Amino acid sequence: MGDRAAGHLGDHPDDTGDTAGAGNRAPLLEPPRLRTQDDRGATRLELFFDLAYVLVIHQLALALNKDLGWHGVAVFTGLFVVTWWSWVTTTLYANRFDTNDILYRVLKLAATFAVAVMAASASTAIGGDGTVAFGVGYIATRVILAGLYLRAWRHIIDARVTINLYFAATVISIAIWTIALLTPSPITYILWGIGIAIEAMAPFAATHWGPDLPLHLEHLPERFGLFVILVLGESISAIVLGMQDTHWDWSSTLVAAVGFTIAASVWWMYFDIGGAEAKTEIQEDDSAVGSGRADGYIYGHLPLVLGAALLGVGIEQYVLHPVGELSAAGRWILCGGLALFVTGVCAVLGWSSGNWKTTIPWPALAIPVVLVVGLIDSALPYASAIVLAVGSVLVVVTGIVRRRRSPVETTET
Repeated sequence: MGDRAAGHLGDHPDDTGDTAGAGNRAPLLEPPRLRTQDDRGATRLELFFDLAYVLVIHQLALALNKDLGWHGVAVFTGLFVVTWWSWVTTTLYANRFDTNDILYRVLKLAATFAVAVMAASASTAIGGDGTVAFGVGYIATRVILAGLYLRAWRHIIDARVTINLYFAATVISIAIWTIALLTPSPITYILWGIGIAIEAMAPFAATHWGPDLPLHLEHLPERFGLFVILVLGESISAIVLGMQDTHWDWSSTLVAAVGFTIAASVWWMYFDIGGAEAKTEIQEDDSAVGSGRADGYIYGHLPLVLGAALLGVGIEQYVLHPVGELSAAGRWILCGGLALFVTGVCAVLGWSSGNWKTTIPWPALAIPVVLVVGLIDSALPYASAIVLAVGSVLVVVTGIVRRRRSPVETTET
């Protein structure tokens, strides 16, 4: 995400290999250390790890397409939050303590398989035969994360207070999710939510009660940007599947092109404007971690990526039903997903800058406009899709103008 981060992909020993003989080979075992001052970016192992999460989201999207009512949306949202949080917590550990030695690689690859188990069971995790498998997969990611924190606790004395907070939240969550394996629904899912809520308090607790332990503020935006890219890829997948399923019907193909315009616009909205400015805000603020702005950057991405995922499902529904037969749920999944994405951009930008006025009128004004389109569209989905696409392009254009007038200079074009 951005020029400064993109150039570092090969800087880690994982990526470069042996370039100057045995003396430059990475050690097989390397004790964890605080790496927030290192010149580094995302590793290939992290990218491989992310692919398993894409599979979970894809399976959730397929299940939502089969159950477009409130129940389906609620299930999709709940399991998406679980999946996203699993990714976030592992990413936060790697941001500070990643060693990429043999032991770390083996544990991260094991976690990747655990996420694959979550993907295989995601579509039946609520009310189906995948509940136990999904729970076991998630618990496995937590056990591995707890083991990594124990290893870091042993070697990094100055970080022990922060590590204690993360470790305690993770262990409590493991206990709650394990108990949930033995309980009937809906108690199982209530316990899942409690476990996630406890883990979600750890970063805030570490900010307020732990020492000012820094984050790597170039690695962090790059990792979140890569996740956003992968989730947006679901929109492209939806367009492809929609055109295939409708056998190139002209109206569906038109809506597919319009849907691509919407997906491309939200990409531009995040990577070149709102997300780029938020990244610059936290990177240029020496107090970003201690003030909680970095936490805001992290948590603000939840509505953003959830909206992006819903956007893909909504686009596919519009492509499949372009002339009158689109259900109200299909309409609201697209409009709601787009509104939620823009809300996420507002959250990331406002929280990172510490000034919520920076989101008004751009991009906050787009939220009620999208919701109005959802309210009035009941007959011609392709017409409302065109309105949303034109509106998305206008948001991008006004965002570019706004950013060029902004005192915040970013590395994006």
